[in-house]
Amino acid sequence: MKILWLGPDNPLIKWLRDQGDDVRVTTDPITPDDVRPVDWVVSYGYRHIIGKDIMKANRNIINCHIGYLPYNRGADPNLRSWIDDTPRGVTIHYVDEGLDTGPILAQGLVKLWEDETLATSYDKLHTILQELFRAYWHNIVAGDIVPRVQRGKGSYHRLADRPPLPQGWDTPVCQLIKSNT
Repeated sequence: MKILWLGPDNPLIKWLRDQGDDVRVTTDPITPDDVRPVDWVVSYGYRHIIGKDIMKANRNIINCHIGYLPYNRGADPNLRSWIDDTPRGVTIHYVDEGLDTGPILAQGLVKLWEDETLATSYDKLHTILQELFRAYWHNIVAGDIVPRVQRGKGSYHRLADRPPLPQGWDTPVCQLIKSNT
């Protein structure tokens, strides 16, 4: 199977290749010509918007998101889950015309503790997301999963919404919780 991986290096790329898949990787903006010759497009940490023209050229585009959708769409889902006290988790969903609004293929809640930092909770979310991907990938490509429409309003955040973090990503999440109450 031919896969276009959108985003930085990731252990899942090697895993897909070990499964026998032909995986091309890019972090650059893409065109419809980039997605036409592939079976699937996987976005994971990709920093560019996937436009309608791309979606028309290939409908098999999924996104891996470290947020429990519909909460914390867009930027900083881990940070926002602590500040806004929303569910923490991970989601694999189809890409549609909205930002992180597509139908859900797989998701899971993740138990994180108040002694975490933003960095440790971020790493744990990625570990769980990669486990979820490995568990559901073959069912996704086989069409064995009925996608679920996202329910509820949820939330959306931009990078410009990020508050100052005195200790950067090493900020203990308990500080975010206390500052929010």
